[in-house]
Amino acid sequence: MLTGALLVMVLGGCGGSREDFIGARVQDVCKASWPVCNQFAGCILGPESYSEGRFPGRGQLIVRVPEASTIKVSFFLEEVTAAGEETAVTVHEEGCRARQRQSSTGRAALDQMEKFGEFTRQVDVTGVGDHLVEFDSDMQARYVVKVDVTPLRVQE
Repeated sequence: MLTGALLVMVLGGCGGSREDFIGARVQDVCKASWPVCNQFAGCILGPESYSEGRFPGRGQLIVRVPEASTIKVSFFLEEVTAAGEETAVTVHEEGCRARQRQSSTGRAALDQMEKFGEFTRQVDVTGVGDHLVEFDSDMQARYVVKVDVTPLRVQE
């Protein structure tokens, strides 16, 4: 359960505002049906777009990667009423030949949101093409999600 003080700090935007998080990106409602890994995702997100939703629940999206890169998935959380037990992000290599899952306790996710203004997970991928990203949480909150892709050769 969240204490009143933490709830006020998270909702008060100590780490930045929703507008700062979104920047010049445009919303994708993620209601399409893009094939990936023998299933379908609702949208393709990149540096020019974002999407929104509500936890508890899960989501799927596609990230297109032109070369070996780091995929950073970021969430801006608002209207948080319960931290939940776990928030997880799974990033699949192209063709779903491998996957990396990163999870966090609900409390840790909210602590990161409070400190940095967003909750993030990042994964290095080597394959070129469409990467399925899945996320799920039992937290009770609204979220804004965005992705950033940074080529690994740039990070040296």
